[in-house]
Amino acid sequence: MTAEGTGARVVRWGILSTADIGMRKVTPAIAQAANAEVVAIASREADRAQAAADQLGVPTAYPSYQALLDADDVDALYIPLPNDQHAEWTVKAVQAGKHVLCEKPLAMTAAQAQEMVDASRQAGVLLQEAFMYRHHPSWVETVRRVRDGQIGDLQAVHTFFSYYNDDATNIRNRPENGGGALMDIGCYAVNAARLLAGAEPTDVVGSVRRDPVMGIDTLSSAVLTFPGGVHSSFTVGIRSEPYQRVHVVGSTGRIEIEIPFNIPPHLPTRLHVSAGGDPPVDPATDVVTFEAADQYTIQAELFGRAILDGAPTVVDPLDAVANMRVIDALLAL
Repeated sequence: MTAEGTGARVVRWGILSTADIGMRKVTPAIAQAANAEVVAIASREADRAQAAADQLGVPTAYPSYQALLDADDVDALYIPLPNDQHAEWTVKAVQAGKHVLCEKPLAMTAAQAQEMVDASRQAGVLLQEAFMYRHHPSWVETVRRVRDGQIGDLQAVHTFFSYYNDDATNIRNRPENGGGALMDIGCYAVNAARLLAGAEPTDVVGSVRRDPVMGIDTLSSAVLTFPGGVHSSFTVGIRSEPYQRVHVVGSTGRIEIEIPFNIPPHLPTRLHVSAGGDPPVDPATDVVTFEAADQYTIQAELFGRAILDGAPTVVDPLDAVANMRVIDALLAL
């Protein structure tokens, strides 16, 4: 794990798939990490792999996923495959001795996620679900303020997250690929609630609207109850106006996270922190601004640091299993 000619310790990354999110966002961000070097990318088609490598400036293109797994000069893999392929290729990757950062949701079910975690531990490598937002400074600060009691006792978390996509050929609209609102973006709402509550829900209720032709949920809402009576409510939709907000309400204040998940890497990010004043007409609100930061780069640096230091990941992989338990329960409604 040493960069040629520099002596610097870096993680040599391979990208398993030419999926859009990897091409547009994650792979360029990994390449910007101080302790990372993207050395290879793979596709099931040789021409596609080479075109992706040329576009991203990656030195090696592999014509199959297995060829990338067999590469001796790759330490870690980023896997942005469709949800239904996460388990198969994560298990194969960890058994090949590769550390894995896998897109969210980690698996199709909680049981499948547990199998992936077990496989990584048996292989002695790291596995993490790629919830990049958790590492952004705005979220680190939000969690700190909640933990420090700066808004009093946590009462409720409300999340709204939506976009519009009715393309029947898109994997987000195909149940066999793990599509639907809950799997694609509801996983964020569940994850954020669990993160802020610092616990697992004791009760889950919800309402799911399904597309009568495609079979996936297009609008889903839920209320999660946590220990101490904390509530989290959310609505996620994939046939709605694009919008996202998270409101965190305490006994003496509240925090609004302006762009909680698709955080622009090139723009400042803001929290609106309110406590006192004359609410709701004239609350005392401070706007906390963070300089532009790429959450995907931060995620890669932290994962790489764990690899290089022989330390646990910032987020335990079992967190992904717990997140899927909630989604499993909601999809069963």
